[in-house]
Amino acid sequence: MPRVKRGVTSHKKHKKVLHRTEGHWGARHRLIKTARESMMKALAYSYRDRRNKKRDFRRLWITRINAASRLYGMPYRDLIHGLSLAGVKVDRKIMADLAVTDLKAFGALVAAARAALDKQTAAVKA
Repeated sequence: MPRVKRGVTSHKKHKKVLHRTEGHWGARHRLIKTARESMMKALAYSYRDRRNKKRDFRRLWITRINAASRLYGMPYRDLIHGLSLAGVKVDRKIMADLAVTDLKAFGALVAAARAALDKQTAAVKA
């Protein structure tokens, strides 16, 4: 059986790892063992944070919506409840964008939520 030399394959693998760790500090982009560890950790972080990004943006949107709705004298929870009663289906991303860019349109959403809440409280009292 002929002898198999594996230098080409190893160099290709090493080059791939070292290319992925460009920009890492010190030995983390020079030495193959530490570079591989650094790459694996970086890939794990990127996988985790692609999911956490969704969570972080939702928190940001809720904060923006709450701040804008309080300008109209209505807390976030009442706004969301009122919009669901009114049957308005606008997601938080769009509402946050309206709160930042078009406060008049956001005011219309608040007015719709307030009307639905008033209608509900009137029905409960009656």
